[in-house]
Amino acid sequence: MFKAKSKIALVSTTLIALLVLVGCAQTATPSSSSSGDKKTISAAGSTALQPLVKLAADEFMSNNAGVQVNLSGGGSFTGLNNVASGSIDIGNSDVVVTEELKDKGLVDHQVAVAPFLIIVNKDVTVDNLTKSQLSDIFTGKITNWKEVGGKDSNISIIGRAKSSGSRATISKIVMDGNDFTDAAAAQDSTGNLITGVAQTPGAIGYVDAAYLKDTVKALKYNGVAYSLETVANGQYPIYAFEHMFTKGEPTGNVKLFLDYIMSAEFQEKYVEQSGFIPISKLKN
Repeated sequence: MFKAKSKIALVSTTLIALLVLVGCAQTATPSSSSSGDKKTISAAGSTALQPLVKLAADEFMSNNAGVQVNLSGGGSFTGLNNVASGSIDIGNSDVVVTEELKDKGLVDHQVAVAPFLIIVNKDVTVDNLTKSQLSDIFTGKITNWKEVGGKDSNISIIGRAKSSGSRATISKIVMDGNDFTDAAAAQDSTGNLITGVAQTPGAIGYVDAAYLKDTVKALKYNGVAYSLETVANGQYPIYAFEHMFTKGEPTGNVKLFLDYIMSAEFQEKYVEQSGFIPISKLKN
């Protein structure tokens, strides 16, 4: 009887020891989040860059089971501020880091070049605007199409909100840093802007080439129409380098996602057909 009880006690003690060891082993194993291999990637910011990032996200998720890429807009400056605060993994932007964020450890990943087009409602008879004419329209000095060779009708400006990198790009390149007139309507996304221009007689606005639709008309700028060649040779200057910023060097799936976007496979297969220019064809 004594021997039987001793054997039972020995077995019980051994089982307890094994359970403790198993528990310790499970505690010591790092989770996916602690290893930096995030299963959910969050990106937000530029709506101009959004179509390209969405395409990349769809392709990346189809090839990486279990990984989710959540994408939203909000404008370039929203993307920069959110990635700097750590609330998202990637901030998409048409502009470089602002002065107030330069000490936040943001790392720049240039992924494409976005040409911007000046678009008008189809009832506008003008086909070309010079830099001076366009600047005077956007700042409110010119308010009627007859002043630039068109018919006698009022000009309605439809632009983007101040958080938009597209707006900042047009202000910098076309308007030498001057701001838009207060009479300009502000849309919260590029998609809404192009809809507004298409539905408003005498309207003018700006979009990146990826958004161009046959519901509006694209103008020449200084007599030059946009094409890959005119951007590359310097004749067409309205474009921006597209950035995807991370807070520090990316790791895990965030790095894999950015590596995929910048890979020759994605750049050569998808970037140009999406209305952008591969980063390799126009280095900053």
